[in-house]
Amino acid sequence: MSRAVLTLLLLASSFSCWSQTYPARSVKIVVPFAVGGPADIYGRFIGAKLSETLGQPFVVENRPGGGSIVGTDAVVKSAPDGYTLLMMSNTHTVNETLIPKKPFELMRDLAPISGVNSSDLLMVIHPTVQAANLREFIAMAKAYPGRLFYASSGPGTPYHMAGELFKHMAGVDIVHVPHKGSDQARTAILGAQVHMMFDAITTMAGHARSGRVRALGSSGNARSAVTPEVPTVSEAGVKGYEATIWLGLMAPAGTPRPVLEKLNLEVNRVVNAPEVKESWGKQGAQPMGMTVDQFDRFLRADVQKWSKLVKDTGMKVD
Repeated sequence: MSRAVLTLLLLASSFSCWSQTYPARSVKIVVPFAVGGPADIYGRFIGAKLSETLGQPFVVENRPGGGSIVGTDAVVKSAPDGYTLLMMSNTHTVNETLIPKKPFELMRDLAPISGVNSSDLLMVIHPTVQAANLREFIAMAKAYPGRLFYASSGPGTPYHMAGELFKHMAGVDIVHVPHKGSDQARTAILGAQVHMMFDAITTMAGHARSGRVRALGSSGNARSAVTPEVPTVSEAGVKGYEATIWLGLMAPAGTPRPVLEKLNLEVNRVVNAPEVKESWGKQGAQPMGMTVDQFDRFLRADVQKWSKLVKDTGMKVD
């Protein structure tokens, strides 16, 4: 038997061993965002389900800071053994262009596992803002350039980019007010500290129904089943507008492929379970069932999508 064949057989045996024995101890899921946001909520849900199916604890650790940079860098520097995972979002694909001087590169230093889910955003204003609909809000913004403010959970987050895409497509000058997390941004709009916010429909729809905010539009390409009475931003006045928030799992680059595949299989089993799809659907979230390679292609396409907006607008982060 040749040395090359022997090497391949040893590798195959090693990979099989990885798949059969993983996980042999607790797994950490790093959420590089504050407690209470979609990444935290769904990260804990996925962690609990994986704990049930794989027989070891999947523990969430929140490490916010730097618009996801702090927690993500910690994962990049972890051992590529499947015991430290990253709950990520489109913040990461945005940051590839928005924050080029990061200590890592997304597609070089991390390995895709699977998409988790996606959901529309809800564009809301505080009830004290004198605009009954999106067109009136746009007219107000154009009449008072630089005097209206919108909140986000930080630079590069889906809420920030949804706001910047809106500004770019509507031709308005609204000032971005970043916060350290989605809870703080949400508190700002509910407390009338800012005029507008894009927030996940899963967390903001209830406030819109209670009258604490006024919904002007949802961000998808069709009305959400959660807020069917609310038009899309596109139909309400900014034709072609579309932005969502999505979540996924990654691991440090070099993590054995059998581990990635095993996690992918289990995550897809969780998100595609009928009871999960029904529950998430009521919240406005849709599962993102993808193979490892499909998620890799999805990530690369999303990097390109947001790269164009960043370059077109000259957007920068201090």
